[in-house]
Formats: sequence, structure tokens, C-alpha cells
Amino acid sequence: MKIALIGASGFVGSKVLAEALRRGHKVTAIVRRPERLAPHPNLRAVNVNVLHRDELARILAGHDVVISSYNPARGVPGPEVFHRHVRGHRAIIAAAKKSGVKRFLAVGGAASLKTPAGIELLDSPDFPTAFEPFKPGIRGTRELYYLLKKEPGLDWVFLSPSVMIAPGKRTGKFRLGKDHVLYDEKGASRISLQDYAVAMIDELEHPKHHHERFTVGY
Repeated sequence: MKIALIGASGFVGSKVLAEALRRGHKVTAIVRRPERLAPHPNLRAVNVNVLHRDELARILAGHDVVISSYNPARGVPGPEVFHRHVRGHRAIIAAAKKSGVKRFLAVGGAASLKTPAGIELLDSPDFPTAFEPFKPGIRGTRELYYLLKKEPGLDWVFLSPSVMIAPGKRTGKFRLGKDHVLYDEKGASRISLQDYAVAMIDELEHPKHHHERFTVGY
């Protein structure tokens, strides 16, 4: 398949890129610094400012799917981060619609998942204190979920990771859920970046979700 991957060099996007190439897909990587990506016969890297909607739409046109791993300021605290997220998400959605590409897969976060008490994680006592400085960016990713729910014209999916997502092993063994945080047998909510990428490309190749969010965890 022909994939347009926004944020292909990022924390999550780089693993999605690796998984897509591993499976033989052709990827247009939309990144700030194309020169940082290793050459690959199935890879084309381009630098496009996502806020330039017309230009972005032109690049997206002709692909089978858009995968957005947009994150303008991962790990950067401060209230302006939220607004940067939302501006980018709005522009990307608009460009995807203009491009004519119907399938839209979003790298989401765990913030909108519900805890056992039925409260969204970001608003619950279960929200990890270590993430407090980065709430604006986390809220920005959650806002993408809310924005997509207003877009019936896109065949969108928002894939939420577990609460903890970090580099690890590619096992291909995990569980899928819907709207609630997944916990393992030890009560931890976790997934490796590599297995998250597997779940994303699995959904690309064998669509099971439409106009909805789902989650992945051990």
C-alpha cells in the first residue's frame, strides 16, 4: 500500500515507519528533516509544513492511507504546546479531506481512555504524576480524538497505546481493547513502541475499526 506518514522520524512515528517498510509498503515520510532518514527503496522523505494545508493536501493525494503521528513538541512543557497541537491536527485533517484520501489512522494517546471508575485517564487520580509537566501536549493529543469524532467524511481510526509506551521488543503478542485502559496480570498498563507499530500496521492491512478509537496493551 501507499502510505503517507506524518511525523515519520518521531518517537512513535519512527517505529511505525520501520514496521511499514518491513512489510513492504511504500511510504512517503513527511518530516522536518528528511536527510535524517536512512535511504530505503520504498521510502520517499519530504519536508512539508503541516500548517500549509494546500501543499500538504497535494503531497497526500494519491495515497491509500494517511497515518498521522504529528507531535510538534514531545516532552516540552507549557500551555502553548496544546494550541500548537490543535492547530496542526486541524490542518492535517483539513488537508487529508482535501486530498481525497479516505482512510486516516491517528497515533493517539491514552489520556482519553477510561479508567475502571469510568473517568478519562487524564481527568482521573490514576493519571501518572510523572506526566504532569506534559499535560498540555497530552491534552493536545486527546483533542485530536475529539476532532475526529466530528468528521464523518473520513474513515478514521484513533489508536490509543497503553498508559506506558516505551522502546522494547517486537513480540506481536498483545490484546486489543476499545475505550478502557488495558492492564496486564500485574496491574500495569504498558505496550512497547514496536508492538504498538505492529497493531497500527495490522489495522492498515486488515481494517477492523472505522470511525472509532481502539487501544492496545499486554
